[in-house]
Amino acid sequence: MSLELKNIEKKVGQETHIYPTNLKFEKNTINILLGSTLAGKTTLMQIMAGLDKPTSGEIHFNDQDVTGLKVQKRNVSMVYQQFINYPNFSVFENIASPLRILKVSEDEIKSKVGKIAELLKLSAMLNKKPSELSGGQQQRTALARALIKDSDLILLDEPLANLDFKLREELREELPKLFEDRDCIVVYATTEPSDALLIGGNTATLLEGKIVQYGKTLDVYSNPNNLNSAKVFSDPPINIADVKKIGSSFLIDNENFKWQNSNTKLSDGNYKVGIRPHNITTYKEGDNSIEIKGKILISELSGSESLIHFTKGKYNWVSLSNGIFQKKIGEEETLYMNVDEFLYFDQNNKLVKHV
Repeated sequence: MSLELKNIEKKVGQETHIYPTNLKFEKNTINILLGSTLAGKTTLMQIMAGLDKPTSGEIHFNDQDVTGLKVQKRNVSMVYQQFINYPNFSVFENIASPLRILKVSEDEIKSKVGKIAELLKLSAMLNKKPSELSGGQQQRTALARALIKDSDLILLDEPLANLDFKLREELREELPKLFEDRDCIVVYATTEPSDALLIGGNTATLLEGKIVQYGKTLDVYSNPNNLNSAKVFSDPPINIADVKKIGSSFLIDNENFKWQNSNTKLSDGNYKVGIRPHNITTYKEGDNSIEIKGKILISELSGSESLIHFTKGKYNWVSLSNGIFQKKIGEEETLYMNVDEFLYFDQNNKLVKHV
């Protein structure tokens, strides 16, 4: 089983929403579409589902062209970020509705609904209406309805976006387990890099209607093939600066900030360095941490993490540290950067070295 997009393009009037795209998803895989709002994630999913038609290109499922096949004739399920449930149906009937359309026997419906409800912790809510449920329970109901019909393709369009932090964390951890024993292809759209890292599988980074990179999630994160992929896969935004390498020295902003690294095989020349915020911390990490002193612009807490914006020379930098660290705005502080995690890009924004 596979789903393949062959040179898919989508135009609306004179605007290109999806540039020519080639992707192939295999059976028993979870595939993340990662990109900001308006990157093209929902449009791609609607094309995969048969809810929208591409301007050009073909969609193949199991090596058969299904480009013009209506959604009703495809074995596909879709879950949206809004809690879409039937308000007048009980939770049981919401979950059972796809099976009733397929005219499954009552005994089989009861058995399947019972199993999926237990899996999604909905057993005690089966007789309730959606209005009586919390946001997390409503989204679990929508997920249960998508899972119960054993679809070949399950599309999840930012299903956790409207949930609070705790519910997001719970469902994010549970999602990979839900699909472990299912012969299906899962496509999950999100704006959150943390979703992709926790769910795993494969990730395609999208930017303005273009697939920037596709591969194993950890590979795409650790080795972005270009600067755009690194930007998409970083939240808070990755720190970027022009850097000049001379011998073992790296110089930023006319030597306003510099460091030594004798272990790199990078050739002398001009590069861009990408430094993820969690690699700039208020404490030393590893033997190759270097100091950077800057003026604090913003200091705030994000859950159990400390987010600090500071300026050094002509650049503004962002730091993200585990723990609670309050810094005074306007004061100069010392932070630490782990040079082993720096990403270097050439003048064409291609990754050249990850040390």
